[in-house]
Amino acid sequence: MSEFVQKLVEGKIDFEGQKLVERIARDALIAATAVSFVAGFALQSLRVTFGLFALFVVVLSIVVIPPWPMYNRHPVTWLPVKETKAE
Repeated sequence: MSEFVQKLVEGKIDFEGQKLVERIARDALIAATAVSFVAGFALQSLRVTFGLFALFVVVLSIVVIPPWPMYNRHPVTWLPVKETKAE
């Protein structure tokens, strides 16, 4: 259990995971904007528009902020350290 908590606290994701998070966030925010605007326009209410958009942002934050394992499927493998001879 403590290893899982340690991984969540560290927050490491790989480059492909960063790209995935960026794409999810961009697409979700565009969709949230469109849905919120249409709902607010149909009901003639700014409260509905901003409330619905805020709900989308909270859900999106839960999806993209924690370093879920799906964001670390391609971990970076570093090259080994070359030992140099001191003369």
